[in-house]
Amino acid sequence: MLELLEKAALTALGAASLTQKKGEELMQELKTRYKMSEEEGRAFIDRIQDLAQAGSQRTSEIVEAEVRQVMERMGMVSREDFERLERRVRALEAARLEGADEEAGD
Repeated sequence: MLELLEKAALTALGAASLTQKKGEELMQELKTRYKMSEEEGRAFIDRIQDLAQAGSQRTSEIVEAEVRQVMERMGMVSREDFERLERRVRALEAARLEGADEEAGD
């Protein structure tokens, strides 16, 4: 029964995090409607918050992976790759200029 309540609460909340006030309201409703003790209500709310947080984190991971795949398909590079290549180009240009100065000095 608790699992059914968890699923219903997650659906109702849209897998979003509970605010403290909403959590307290839900806990009061659980105590009244389902005859849960305050401890059981708090445990239930904690479980729902943990599930919502895990769902949010998982969603972020999925979105990041999808964005990386789209960037790769489009031939885009990450900022990190771009900055690494930019440093490499600067180093090569500096080395070329030093070589040109040495040849001019000969």
